[in-house]
Amino acid sequence: MDRVKNHINLRYFLYIPFIMSSTLFAQDLEPRRWTPLPAGTNIVGISYAYTSGDLDFDPLLEIEDAKLKRDSLYLNYTRFFTLSNMLTRFDAIIPYHNSKWDGLLRGEEASAKRDGMGDPTFRLSINLFGAPTPGTKTKDQKKSNNTVVGAAIAVTVPWGEYYEDKLLNLGSNRYTIRPQIGVVHTSGPWSYELTGSIFFFTDNNQFYNGNKVEQDPFYAVQAHIIRVFSPGVWGSLSTGYGKGSESIVNGVSKDDEREGFISSLAFGIPITQNQGVKFSYIWWENDTTQATVSDTDTFALSWSYRF
Repeated sequence: MDRVKNHINLRYFLYIPFIMSSTLFAQDLEPRRWTPLPAGTNIVGISYAYTSGDLDFDPLLEIEDAKLKRDSLYLNYTRFFTLSNMLTRFDAIIPYHNSKWDGLLRGEEASAKRDGMGDPTFRLSINLFGAPTPGTKTKDQKKSNNTVVGAAIAVTVPWGEYYEDKLLNLGSNRYTIRPQIGVVHTSGPWSYELTGSIFFFTDNNQFYNGNKVEQDPFYAVQAHIIRVFSPGVWGSLSTGYGKGSESIVNGVSKDDEREGFISSLAFGIPITQNQGVKFSYIWWENDTTQATVSDTDTFALSWSYRF
């Protein structure tokens, strides 16, 4: 795929890396993000995800049958604590990817591989009201009616593998800052969760051979329906929608606003009193005003330990 640079105008190069960077929205589809746990609780975990799908490009690119395959590992750490007498949560997510892109360029087979660290994300969230008193020892259980409202800020830092002379990278070479606000209403074993996010992107001053890329904000909303069947056993159905992120290259707007749809099924079960596993399926579709489309499926298995 790197051979594309010899044939295609820079205007169309933009679709490739931004299709990949838009997976931030896909990774952000997380049920139970506002579920409170007692202050002092720590959670460590590891997740494996396999992503595959098709990438359809503008005909001017002369790329056909493009496909993505990606194996990913994510290390996760979560801690609940108090801040100004409010229940607060800190999350750290560190990814590692093994990715391969295949396709036909002008009728000839072409491919690219990347193996290395992706951009990690750090998130701080505060339950504004509705959470139990900090320090209260509670367990997952069927609850009476309760509503929790929270706010968060997440920052994705450019520590991932990135090469200025490559179009396909595991890192984005820019910061992504994501403020969020969310609400979860619990009624018996059912929870209904809604989260709104805005993705702000810093400039990439080293995009492909020294070009400068700016990107407008991306606006996203996601909703989850969660059912707790017994302590530690739960299932969720999730959906999300996002729009925005028109790009500007060297001061020139590219009229390539993005629109994304995402849905997910997840199921969690305990394996011991403090350990659990989660199975997830995520479907993601992203397109632009220039008719560039990505359609991917992700299957994930996660293990966590709470102490």
